[in-house]
Amino acid sequence: MTARFAGDPVQLLSQLIACASVTPVEAGALGVLEAALTPLGFAVTRLRFEGDGSYPVDNLFATRGTGGKRLLFAGHTDVVPPGDLADWTSDPFLPRIADGKIYGRGAADMKSGIAAFVAAVMAIPAGAGTVALAITNDEEADAINGTEKLMAWARTNGHEFDFAIVGEPSSAARLGDSIKVGRRGSFSGRITVTGVQGHVAYPEKANNPLPVLARVVAALSGEPIDTRTELFPPSNLEFTSIDVGNPTGNVIPAKGEARFNIRYNDRWSPETLRDWVEAQIAKVDAGGCTIGFELAARPSRSFLSPRGEAIDLLDQVLTEITGQRPLLSTGGGTSDARFIAQYCPVVECGLVGTTLHKSDEHVLLSDVTGLSALYAAFMRRYFAVTP
Repeated sequence: MTARFAGDPVQLLSQLIACASVTPVEAGALGVLEAALTPLGFAVTRLRFEGDGSYPVDNLFATRGTGGKRLLFAGHTDVVPPGDLADWTSDPFLPRIADGKIYGRGAADMKSGIAAFVAAVMAIPAGAGTVALAITNDEEADAINGTEKLMAWARTNGHEFDFAIVGEPSSAARLGDSIKVGRRGSFSGRITVTGVQGHVAYPEKANNPLPVLARVVAALSGEPIDTRTELFPPSNLEFTSIDVGNPTGNVIPAKGEARFNIRYNDRWSPETLRDWVEAQIAKVDAGGCTIGFELAARPSRSFLSPRGEAIDLLDQVLTEITGQRPLLSTGGGTSDARFIAQYCPVVECGLVGTTLHKSDEHVLLSDVTGLSALYAAFMRRYFAVTP
């Protein structure tokens, strides 16, 4: 039986860690949240989305209040697999507290953010405004039947938001030193060059695709794609594999394949980036070979939340509490904030993430309670709640 939530974020985090919610199995994590949110006055809806070439996913949407400013908190209960259990000091799904830290898979990414926010809501009167939570159990993998569909469902059912916080670990070295106001996009591609197989001693009877593939790789990665923008670093293209599948030393292969990923800034969209890739490939002498290019995954778009009252207020609160103005960052990979950015301004504000996805993943207990206090202070100011 789930223990009753008493307002301690560490207690709730412990309950969530104990759920082995490796994507897409929620393992009771959403039930733990429902049990914590319902006594706080939240109307909780459990939603399962499926299809579109991916596995079914359980999600949770909870809302309290109907008027005033509308704040959304978003996050995910799913975690990556723990890996080799021999690399862990103890069971990754048995929360362990030692030396002022709590250990377990999901402690940093990102069950701590969810626990901190739920605890913070207790400091806000129910009639102060509208608070909603959108929680998915599929952020770490396909991300097809999770937040993207959950946000579309929310709008279809009349839910709109003025501002959103995603509780991903955003701090760099200490709590509150950085918030993410945008994210680069991700664009993955596959290039296949097809020639004619043959014996290495008779090259005139073959057409080796590998020199052509090498020229394509050089054309795409030989020069920078662009320069940095005001808040984004330069876009970067990285080749992740070059494969031939040829185990024999005296055979010219019939084809070769290369895969790459581009993390791109706000100068680009997936459409313009595809045009750029195709233009670079078109410059290459194909030497009689066939060059094919296709997307290797669905692209994710870059986004930048506009500065406004809510972001400025969060900036002020973090500065006052930590004594240092937070860095407004767009670094790192992608997150579900990219889906929420289509509906309202969104930031990522959470704990330090140095141990996420690692063995013995952990966070400081003081950071968990500190993050909850930060969220509560922001909400009091955002909803104009008198202490």
